Amino acid sequence: MSDAHGVARDQLRSFIERIERLEEEKKTIADDIKDVYGEAKGTGFDTKILKKVIAIRKQDKDERMEQEAILDTYLAALGMIDATEAE
Repeated sequence: MSDAHGVARDQLRSFIERIERLEEEKKTIADDIKDVYGEAKGTGFDTKILKKVIAIRKQDKDERMEQEAILDTYLAALGMIDATEAE
């Protein structure tokens, strides 16, 4: 086997091992997040709403306002809210 093959093999192994470590860290973080949601639920918070709040906080203001306007338009079209509320 040539030296180039050995270098490529070592590089490939390094990438795989790094990815495996990161995947394990990701699993650990996901478990930690699940635990925090469990704590919040245990103190009476609604976890579905918490997840929505977190998703909203990830958006910038303009994106959030646009989505809220579209949602209001759809809800008004379906008669779920008064059309004047959608304005």
